[in-house]
Amino acid sequence: MKTLIATTALVLTAFSASAMVDTSAIQQYAPNADVSALTDAEVNTLLSVIHSGDSEGEKRAVVQAFLK
Repeated sequence: MKTLIATTALVLTAFSASAMVDTSAIQQYAPNADVSALTDAEVNTLLSVIHSGDSEGEKRAVVQAFLK
């Protein structure tokens, strides 16, 4: 029983953490993008690009190319 409760708590924590990812930064670089269809890995990749040290123009080009 303890294992079931612990597993359920872990699943719910993982679900809520992935649901709370702020995608507004992606919308800033690609305003018309539908980010709801992206996987967690794709969102994380785009956020990594956005938070990189590249110029704003390079970030915008990569994000928009990724979403096409």
